Amino acid sequence: MAEAYIIDAVRTPRGIGKVGKGSLADMHPQHLAAAVLKAVADRNALNTAEVDDIIWSTSTQKGRQGGDLGRMAALDAGYDLKASGMTLDRFCGGGITSVNLAAAQIMSGMEDLLIAGGTEMMSYTATMAQEERAAGLPPMMMGSGNARLQRHHPQSHQGVCGDAIASMEGISRQDVDALGLESQKRAAVAIAEGRFAKSVIPVYREDGTLALDREEFPRPQTTMEGLSQLEPSFAKLADMPLDQAGTTFRKLINAKYPDLKIEHMHHAGNSSGVVDGAAAVLLASKAYAEKNGLKPRARVVAMANMGDCPTLMLNAPVPAARKVLAKAGLTVDDIDLWEINEAFAVVAEKFIRDLKLDRDKVNVNGGAIALGHPIGATGSILIGTVLDELERRDLKRGLVTMCAAGGMAPAIIIERV
Repeated sequence: MAEAYIIDAVRTPRGIGKVGKGSLADMHPQHLAAAVLKAVADRNALNTAEVDDIIWSTSTQKGRQGGDLGRMAALDAGYDLKASGMTLDRFCGGGITSVNLAAAQIMSGMEDLLIAGGTEMMSYTATMAQEERAAGLPPMMMGSGNARLQRHHPQSHQGVCGDAIASMEGISRQDVDALGLESQKRAAVAIAEGRFAKSVIPVYREDGTLALDREEFPRPQTTMEGLSQLEPSFAKLADMPLDQAGTTFRKLINAKYPDLKIEHMHHAGNSSGVVDGAAAVLLASKAYAEKNGLKPRARVVAMANMGDCPTLMLNAPVPAARKVLAKAGLTVDDIDLWEINEAFAVVAEKFIRDLKLDRDKVNVNGGAIALGHPIGATGSILIGTVLDELERRDLKRGLVTMCAAGGMAPAIIIERV
């Protein structure tokens, strides 16, 4: 099987995902995606006519985020017309999946040069959610339009699921707050030391003025005392009637786990941030890289996908990590750095506990609690983040995984070359 090499990884800074507050919120999603596509082409002097495909991830494919961002953003970035593009949706996991699919194309021998990545403008998707609420529609829940599916696989709200898992696992409010605080501390150090500088590109508006060149979401002033004073975010939402039958998010979970008493402990300080962002990862075959003078930074060692209970929704990362390790013939001890997306603090906390990981190897530069989680882009961001940090520390292997709605998790292991 051919090797799939990672040549480069770029991303935007993450902007606050609120209209009127975020520096990227007035941009079109295609422009944000085009910014990283243009940067990765310019940095590597690509002949874009030779890009076999662009595989893009966007979770909410509606309105301005619809219409195949992969292809439209490439056109917006000035790519040659021969560079085709597609867009996929694996909810939060799409940014890993786009890279995995690109690598698989190369490893199969079918393609030689691909770009994978993703975009999510959460400031824009939030306005769509507001419009739906104004129309009297219930809050988003997976499978809500299919009553038969909900009877077989009740699917609740992700935040309520996070609280349910913490309650089941005996993970306390202090535990999740401590992880949230550590995320902020590590992100602050990473930013101060310029650890993201290799991948982060400035984003400019159409008129050429600078929109954003730094991370906008982190709150380095966070304290444990401040976190302890925040009210849980999902207690009221858990009992909000969703239909005339009185269905609630809590009842959906208790339909599957009737004896579970859900204690609410997640809030804005220990959950992922709402942000806008985009990322791109350049991959090539060994033959193409050698012929065109592209220097590989890493190779893709193994990839895996895993499904788990859709009612709890967030528990697939641990079995996904075990599966990808088995595919690679590796153990936990063979991984130097781990990136597990901090969708909610309990996801990372459970991951660390279940795999018995050294905390000093996990999310070493902070995670989505401090930096934000632009849904479809996050996986690609994390792959670039772990690659940069492996190089900075002169280490060898990194594993990246994340939970996704519907009870899924993709995973990837990369190794420096």
